[in-house]
Amino acid sequence: MDCLWAPWRMTYINAEPVEDCIFCLRDLQEQDSKRLVLYRGEHTLIIMNRFPYTNGHLMVAPFRHSAELDDFNEAEILEMYRLVALARRVLGETSHPDGFNIGLNLGRAAGAGVTEHLHYHVVPRWSGDTNFMPVFADVRVVPQHLEETYALLRKAFRQYENRPG
Repeated sequence: MDCLWAPWRMTYINAEPVEDCIFCLRDLQEQDSKRLVLYRGEHTLIIMNRFPYTNGHLMVAPFRHSAELDDFNEAEILEMYRLVALARRVLGETSHPDGFNIGLNLGRAAGAGVTEHLHYHVVPRWSGDTNFMPVFADVRVVPQHLEETYALLRKAFRQYENRPG
């Protein structure tokens, strides 16, 4: 029998359940590195997915707590789209993927893990990144530690702070 060693996963297995919304972080800037927040706009943030499909799996969410597309005003919608584009740009510059999956999962039946707060997924993809592990063992192989990915991406996002539009 072959063993797949991933001791860093114990951090996630032993994590305490989170009772507050993972995206309601408007007034918690001091927790950005702990919460894996990479970038803050006026209405929206970019945050790393703590349980990524691939390296650099990011999420873009409004600060306002709602799961309904119709609840957001034009400024919030525009900024969400701009930050989705920024997330894709930074991932392209740092990770050089061959493509991206970008989208929303609205409702549990659509695959949403956090159903009560709208958020976009920005997932970099590489040719051949789907292998036998998810199919046969329900395991994803993420080759870089989350904290290393955070440090790399946080540095890259800093160059875009305080820039208009």
